Amino acid sequence: MLKLTLNGALTNIEGFMTPRPLIGITMRLETATRRFYLARHYSEAVQASGGVPLHIPLIVDERYLASVAERIDGLLLPGSDSDTDPYAYGEEPRPRLGRVVPERDATDGFLLIEAERRAMPVFGICYGMQALNVARGGSLHQDIETEVGSPLKHEQGEPWDNNTHVIREIPSDSIIADLGARDGETKVNSHHHQAVKALGRDLRVTARTSDGIVECVEDTRQDRFVIGVQWHPELSWNWDVFSKALFDRFVAECSSKF
Repeated sequence: MLKLTLNGALTNIEGFMTPRPLIGITMRLETATRRFYLARHYSEAVQASGGVPLHIPLIVDERYLASVAERIDGLLLPGSDSDTDPYAYGEEPRPRLGRVVPERDATDGFLLIEAERRAMPVFGICYGMQALNVARGGSLHQDIETEVGSPLKHEQGEPWDNNTHVIREIPSDSIIADLGARDGETKVNSHHHQAVKALGRDLRVTARTSDGIVECVEDTRQDRFVIGVQWHPELSWNWDVFSKALFDRFVAECSSKF
């Protein structure tokens, strides 16, 4: 039996605090000022689902990052206003490529290696899904508008949390189907100009838009919880049932070792 203490902590009948999983969230780097930062929505969504968010600064030091990986129970890779360096997937930069932040690529890449080694749950959002795909040997469309025929509008603008297009081709045995996503019915928001092209190893596509853009990837192995979504559920977790379910499931997977 659980009860709520005066300070809001959940305790069991013996009076000990129920463990909450520690979720590492990599930060962003403002290149002009050299400041680390992170939008509040990711941490709020993790906390609301029972996790403890830990912001990970982009300090490219493997001993430091390995030490962080030892302590966290799950890894959340958030969105970014930067693009992955195309050299990471064997291409040269094209005209519509956005700014590249090497510290972001290196930090996410190393933590993904550590997460794989430790079979740690991973949740990639927008840029985070793209980083996951590249880390698994996949590639990206550097710019949807100039590389994909007849694309939808994937940079919707404000209001940021408005769901503007539906997702399709959702397998019945996928994580997102289990969480309530319905083929051709579930709508999501869209804030990106790049997208998954060649799929990385041990990943499968579990959602697309009508123009063929990959909207969700999941790990193919039964003993791993790794999921990436191209939209931003952190913007709508507090009113959209499906968005909240994504964070609830991720945090639950991170709690499974307790």
